[in-house]
Amino acid sequence: MSTVSDNSRSLAVFDIDGVLADVSHRLHFLDVHRWEKFFAAAHADPLLDEGAERLEEALGLYDVVYLTGRPERNRRLTERWLASFGLPTGPLFMRSDDDLRPARYVKREVVRRLAQEREVAMILDDDPAVVRVLADDGWPVELATWLPHSSTLQDAQENQGRT
Repeated sequence: MSTVSDNSRSLAVFDIDGVLADVSHRLHFLDVHRWEKFFAAAHADPLLDEGAERLEEALGLYDVVYLTGRPERNRRLTERWLASFGLPTGPLFMRSDDDLRPARYVKREVVRRLAQEREVAMILDDDPAVVRVLADDGWPVELATWLPHSSTLQDAQENQGRT
């Protein structure tokens, strides 16, 4: 897992799928529980303009970290995807390959750990359950609404612990 070492600026925490990456072209793999195909197709995700604009704004004010529910085995693919759009490739926090907890718990744990080292100034995520849990904890979290949240993706994130 990545670490954040420079303590000079606050952190902005960005999710990837549904915030920066348009996953809609690969959601059909989740209907049939084809997890590896779902993740393997991530290299072809279009960049979401609104997410990219928000990231660019945040980079001027904060140190940005990515917090995704993608499994660790997809790190290289994810870093290549970010680099292909000229985006910073890290720090990148991913779930361990064997962690099937709902995304809200995985992300809460990482945000708490990040906050021990740095002030967390903003969090941007597309999963309503993640946003609700982090908001209930008092974090400055915002729901990304530019890609309609899919019930298929929500099931994968919350009930199957897969993304």
